[in-house]
Amino acid sequence: MQQSIETYGVKARTEALPDRLAAPPEHPSEQVAERVAATLDAAEAALAAAGDAGAGVGEIPPIERRLSVSIVMPVYNERDSIENIVQQVRAVGLHDELVIVDDFSVDGTRQILLELAELPDVRVLMHGYNRGKGAALKTGFANVRGDVVIIQDADLEYDPRDLPALLEPLARGEADVVYGSRFLAHPQQDPSRLHRFGNWLLTAASNLATGQRLTDMETCYKAFRRSVLERIDLEQQRFGFEPEITGKVSRLGVTIRELPIRYAARGYEEGKKIGWRDALNALWCIWKYR
Repeated sequence: MQQSIETYGVKARTEALPDRLAAPPEHPSEQVAERVAATLDAAEAALAAAGDAGAGVGEIPPIERRLSVSIVMPVYNERDSIENIVQQVRAVGLHDELVIVDDFSVDGTRQILLELAELPDVRVLMHGYNRGKGAALKTGFANVRGDVVIIQDADLEYDPRDLPALLEPLARGEADVVYGSRFLAHPQQDPSRLHRFGNWLLTAASNLATGQRLTDMETCYKAFRRSVLERIDLEQQRFGFEPEITGKVSRLGVTIRELPIRYAARGYEEGKKIGWRDALNALWCIWKYR
């Protein structure tokens, strides 16, 4: 803004002075008065330009720096949804890169990913054997470049239109970690009472162990500053990632911010993979990483 004001001020003087000096007055005193008036006119024109541009006198505009965003998407046998979810993420346009980690899919997902890898903002990494969601996320985290890392599942349960809201507290410097809660505003989004109870139990146990006050520890939507992830060594290969990352973030003394998100639950007949054994493992992980 300073540069544009100065440029405008110079332009005002060069245009105003020749008109007033085109016919010099006969007396020197009148010539001096005309020059003073021309200078005042130029100064007023510069101030008026500053006001029109919205630069209030004495105001200092806030310094803002855009955060680059990496979205990590673990994938395993999601042939029917992978192309759709990638299109949805790209339509939001929040990310600088979408890093997809295929955990050795055997249903044709890999063939689709080979085509999606041709997109300029998509990077595809492939495991040589099935290792689990936690392992896929660890691979993705090790290969991201962004200031912020956000997790996105490939199963269409989570709506990418919620991603900008998760980024805002990080962009404003109000948080280092943000979780999207399925139950903070609309607990009935998951029609299964058993799933809701299981989530409540695991989240309550996690809160007791970590001192956090979360409503949805098991959520997919987690956003981190990359500097936080770089301080954490992940161990869990499967769904134990959720309590592990929550426990280790809490050990760093980082408060997790929660925001409500939309959720469209799917059943096991539609490809849901987490089961009761994973719930037992989660309880063990909560105790281990407390």
